[in-house]
Amino acid sequence: MTTYHIVNGDCLADQLRQTKINQDFIICRECLIEGNVSAENISAFWAIRAKFIAQSYQVSTEEYFSKTKSEFEKLYSLPENSEICLWFENDLFCQTNMWFVISILADQARLKIFRIFPIIENKADTWKGFGISNPEKLEQAYYSKIEFTHDDIELGKNLWKAYQNGDLDKLSELSKFQSDCFEYLEEVCQAHIDRFPLDGFLGRPDRVIKEIIENKSKTFKIVFSEFADREGIYGFGDLQVKAIYERQMQSH
Repeated sequence: MTTYHIVNGDCLADQLRQTKINQDFIICRECLIEGNVSAENISAFWAIRAKFIAQSYQVSTEEYFSKTKSEFEKLYSLPENSEICLWFENDLFCQTNMWFVISILADQARLKIFRIFPIIENKADTWKGFGISNPEKLEQAYYSKIEFTHDDIELGKNLWKAYQNGDLDKLSELSKFQSDCFEYLEEVCQAHIDRFPLDGFLGRPDRVIKEIIENKSKTFKIVFSEFADREGIYGFGDLQVKAIYERQMQSH
C-alpha cells in the first residue's frame, strides 16, 4: 500500500524530511481562512483564489497555479487503496484547509484516509501544533493516526460546504457532531462564527487586537505575539494579523 502525506505548508514538509517517514508529500499552500471561497464550480474556485492571493500576497496568478493548484490536482489521481494521511493542526486556519481537502477526497473510492494529530503534552501548547514537534514526536504522531470512517468523511465534506457557503447556522449545527478525527470542532467553528457578529460590533479578532493596541502596545511584534497567545485557535500568521492590526490602527 502506498502512503501519501498531505501536509499543511512547506515548513511541516521540511520537518517531516528529518524523519524516517516516507517522503510522498502533497503540500497544501492555501489560506482558505481568508478571502472569497464561494464558487459555482472548481474552475471558478481556482480563478477566484488565484486573484485573491495575487492581490493579497504579491504572488502572480501563474505562480499560484503552478505551486498551489498543481499540488491539489494530485489529489484527483491518487491510486486506489492508497493510505492518505492528513497532517493538519486543530486551529481554524488548518481546519478550513483540511475540510477542503476532504471534500476532494470524499468522492474517491477505496482510499484509506487518516488524521494525524500533533502530539501536545502541555495544554498551553494546544494551538502550537506540529511547530514544536521534533522528529521523534512526528513519528509518534504518525503511528498514532486515526482512520476516518464514512461518517467522518461526510462530516468534513459538509463542514467545507457550510463554510464555503457562509452558512454559519449549518456550521454551528455540524460542530456538535462527535468525531475522533475532529478535535475542538465546536470551539473552532464558534471562533469562525465570532468573526461575523451582529449589530455592527467588531468581530472577535478585530476586537482582541483593538484591545491589545489600546491596553498593551501599539508595536506590531508585541500585538502579534499577544494575539497568538490569546487567540491561537485562529492559527493566523503574521500576514493575517497585520491586516487586522493596520485596520485597527487606522481607526484608532
